[in-house]
Amino acid sequence: MHRVNTKSQKVYFISDAHLGSGPNHDLRQQTLIRFIGDLKENAGHLYILGDLFDFWFEYRHAIPKAHFKVLRALAELVESGTEVSYLGGNHDFWCGTYLSREVGLIVHQHPIVVTHQGRKLHLAHGDGIGPGDRGYRILKKILRHPWAIALYRTLHPDLGIPFAYKVSKTSRLHTNQREIVLNRLLTYLALPSFKAGNDAVVIGHIHEPIHITNPGGGDFLIIGDWLENFTYGCLEGGKLSIHRYMSDDQGAVIAPQTWPPDKSV
Repeated sequence: MHRVNTKSQKVYFISDAHLGSGPNHDLRQQTLIRFIGDLKENAGHLYILGDLFDFWFEYRHAIPKAHFKVLRALAELVESGTEVSYLGGNHDFWCGTYLSREVGLIVHQHPIVVTHQGRKLHLAHGDGIGPGDRGYRILKKILRHPWAIALYRTLHPDLGIPFAYKVSKTSRLHTNQREIVLNRLLTYLALPSFKAGNDAVVIGHIHEPIHITNPGGGDFLIIGDWLENFTYGCLEGGKLSIHRYMSDDQGAVIAPQTWPPDKSV
């Protein structure tokens, strides 16, 4: 399904739309589809850093039908020549082969390191990082085990999908705020990544956008969500930035902060 990419090298990042749940779902989906359509003109690559869906599960002969429109938009973006990579989040990690074979996405189940425009980028969803999340990490391994997936498939889709949406809603309500986990993310994710030779770390999960520049070098971006903030990350000319898509000043940049960040923002 992939075509030769002859577009610009501009790279985009989005996460945490939680489609299928949340407030004003239809409006949020329409806005996201419009954004995806805009990328056909100038995006070389789009990275979806998890939780695009509030729940995703592939039965052998069924998928959640509510996501057809956004999947069609992504398929059209791939057909236009833009590469689209998908990293599973904590709500949509049960990815089989449908997204790659039928939609054309490049699917990853773990954080990745990529190079664009001469910059080495560490990309992840952002969940389960640092001490204090041991219980979650154990649960994560259990839920992603092939036996757990096989067991869930024994539920009929008319039961399994509605049940999962209810569980996902509860999980989303317990997502930590940015101020609670920011020091943990910087200490256990960003700084070690910079020491390993990466130029930037880009994640989702926390929902509230922030861009931090490290005086020693490197950018740390939490790119925000499509529930309330409607923000996206962009790499252009070797520079990373976070923009608002749905605002009075379309494309407005969220000003970067230097370390240590102002936690009151």
